[in-house]
Amino acid sequence: MNKIKKDDMVKIIAGKDKGKEGKVIAVDTKTGKIVVEGLNLATKHQKPSAGNPNGGIVKKENPIDVSNVMLLVDGKATRVGFKMENGKKVRFAKKTGKTI
Repeated sequence: MNKIKKDDMVKIIAGKDKGKEGKVIAVDTKTGKIVVEGLNLATKHQKPSAGNPNGGIVKKENPIDVSNVMLLVDGKATRVGFKMENGKKVRFAKKTGKTI
């Protein structure tokens, strides 16, 4: 089950960017990793190519394990639960009980 989805706001709870917040831009359900905008950056040395004629050093977001982030609801980090509402499965914030 996927508790974190694309365009969710998350807070990183472990690793070098602990405490920072950002928007999820990609989710890989097979490996359980997500990419957060502007966080977990790595420097990559790129050769000149058609897309980048000068090459150089580029900062790139790396995937982070989904267990190292928490969903932000109303600016507060919370765990995510699932419940049935009108025959549909929905996510809800365990801290507030609010449907996401």
